[in-house]
Amino acid sequence: MARSLMLDAIDRSEEGGQWDLIIRAGKGWFDLHLRDLWRYRDLISLFVKRDFATFYKQTAFGPLWYIIHPLFTTVVFTVIFGKVARISTDGVPPFLFYLAGNVSWSYFANCLNETSNTFVKNAAIFGKAYFPRLTVPISVIIINLAKFGIQLILFLGFYVYFIAAGSSVRPTFLILLLPVLILQMAVLSLGTGILISSFTTKYRDMIYVMTFIVQLWMYASSVVIPASLIPERYRPIYMLNPMASVIELFRCAFLGQGVVNAVYVGISWAVTLVALFGGIILFSRVEKSFMDTV
Repeated sequence: MARSLMLDAIDRSEEGGQWDLIIRAGKGWFDLHLRDLWRYRDLISLFVKRDFATFYKQTAFGPLWYIIHPLFTTVVFTVIFGKVARISTDGVPPFLFYLAGNVSWSYFANCLNETSNTFVKNAAIFGKAYFPRLTVPISVIIINLAKFGIQLILFLGFYVYFIAAGSSVRPTFLILLLPVLILQMAVLSLGTGILISSFTTKYRDMIYVMTFIVQLWMYASSVVIPASLIPERYRPIYMLNPMASVIELFRCAFLGQGVVNAVYVGISWAVTLVALFGGIILFSRVEKSFMDTV
């Protein structure tokens, strides 16, 4: 029966002729072997390069797709929700409001979609050689960080334009928390993604369900509707969604408008960390036997 193997490093005694490494199956729920990720950092780099090259292969526009997608989505949102539905954007220019939401949401959604398919997509590689399986989803987080960087530059370009045109939007001190927001989106997408991927080994339907989940999650994450429009009695429930707090913080940092509350931020991080640790533990448990079911 095919089984994934866990790697334990031991000291070799030259006199005793012991092995450098012993490969054996891990059995416990907490046999995570996270230290192996650092030892396989070169492999993570190779996965990043592979994914980067694969995306550009046989594409006409290359990196421009990273710009076209959020730009087109923002234009659609501005017309439908800003001009037709006339949903409030808290006094912020609608185009800038929706672009800020799309840029921050895209990084999380891309990471989530790609990590949730980790086992199924890489089954052929996993069945041939041992390496820490978490290297694959971590490489996804890194490659999508490059995409986010391109989209952030796009946002900053329009941001400067609107300020130069006389818009009232101004950055706040919260802009210093941008690295923390990026870290939270990466951690949340990694935890949630590998949690879902653990179920896709047995239930392939989850791959298709994820499409609907991501879409519904977006509309519940302040991308379209600002949290200020949510009645105050329901707002604590709404803020249980960690991405709602992240996007509100992102907008408040750059645009000066958003619902920012220390309690909501604390709840957001608590949910994020629970998703991460729960996902890693379940992922580690499933990877020991997933080749039997994938």
